[in-house]
Amino acid sequence: MDAELFPRERDAVAPGAVHVPDWLDPDAQRTLLAACREWARPPAGLRTVHTPGGGTMTARQVCLGRHWYPYGYAPTAVDGDGSPVKPFPDWLDDLARRAVAGALGPDALPGEPYDIALINFYDADARMGMHRDADERADAPVVSLSLGDTCVFRFGNTETRNKPWTDVELRSGDLFVFGGPARLAYHGVPRVRPGTAPPALGLTGRLNITLRVSGLPSSAG
Repeated sequence: MDAELFPRERDAVAPGAVHVPDWLDPDAQRTLLAACREWARPPAGLRTVHTPGGGTMTARQVCLGRHWYPYGYAPTAVDGDGSPVKPFPDWLDDLARRAVAGALGPDALPGEPYDIALINFYDADARMGMHRDADERADAPVVSLSLGDTCVFRFGNTETRNKPWTDVELRSGDLFVFGGPARLAYHGVPRVRPGTAPPALGLTGRLNITLRVSGLPSSAG
């Protein structure tokens, strides 16, 4: 919204988990969206993810640096077209490190560079069930950036997919960082609010850009 009766403020949702509204300004959002559109093109482009149990994720995904598949990482799009995964650009590492330092403080910065991006596209009907980001070999904070439609982001606990949890409204440009005691918390997206993206952005739907440190040797991908 251009005018807020009560401006949204930074919020520590849980120890180690911080929501920073409007972290990306409109120009930065447009730049990141343009990059996402290029990354989504084949080869190793946007694909539908199928789970080992026969399910299908409703949010579609493209990866950078290493290709995530349930439940591991590979140098090629093993459950897509088999092409080598697109490289993870240095500027995304810079972005992630600025996000962590701003949200959690410089002491939370990892010693290794950020080297993986998972980019999920949500249309009006897409959801994401409660899950943990547990396939990495590093415990560096996860950086999550939102573009487009607003969503309800459900941030839970580290023990169970069930309550207690906190529902957070993530809008275009918002940052959410979780590390430390919250690094392995369950989280998901139960709802997207169609038609809420900033009109000037030119995006129908929601993009979530998640930046992670793999902890894997560089020779792996």
